[in-house]
Amino acid sequence: MNIFRILGDVSHLLAIIILLLKIVKSKSCAGISGKSQILFALVFTTRYLDLFTNFISVYNTVMKVIFLICAYVTVYMIYVKFRKTFDSENDSFRLEFLLVPVTGLSFLENHSFTPLEILWTFSIYLESVAILPQLFMISKTGEAETITTHYLFFLGLYRALYIANWIWRYHTENFYDQIAVVSGVVQTIFYCDFFYLYVTKVLKGKKLSLPMPV
Repeated sequence: MNIFRILGDVSHLLAIIILLLKIVKSKSCAGISGKSQILFALVFTTRYLDLFTNFISVYNTVMKVIFLICAYVTVYMIYVKFRKTFDSENDSFRLEFLLVPVTGLSFLENHSFTPLEILWTFSIYLESVAILPQLFMISKTGEAETITTHYLFFLGLYRALYIANWIWRYHTENFYDQIAVVSGVVQTIFYCDFFYLYVTKVLKGKKLSLPMPV
């Protein structure tokens, strides 16, 4: 395991912790897309089914369990514990626009036509677009809280670090997973505009705001 993989996992975990702390401390889910969190929970569930069939390492197992628990705790916080603060009106992205094509693509393009492999492929494709409901919600409201932008930054950084991880593995192990790499690049592209706004506004103490859609 190389440093880029470890830093990527740390960045991913930090993003989730930031989100959970934001919800718990403020006792509010305002500005958080519940639909994105449902998609992430689905991503982890379908990807980590090998917990029951394939042991890689203690680190790998522990991280998988942590991500699964955090994902479902986040969904619980949004839709049960603090549901009165959840902005369902602006969290209006149509999930079928993502789930239907991702499901179809996972059956068409995969490494092997087996249930676990198709579900793993589904999780990779879905993760690449799971953040779209959150970005759509920000575009509807026109702004995002600073803590939410920190969450998105570390989530995007995780994907960028994983691209570095894949480059490193290609050069050191001659390993290349086209499905994971292409999906990761697509996901990182979605964050590009956000990264620019984060650096030019949030890091300078300004509130991230976007032009309201017409």
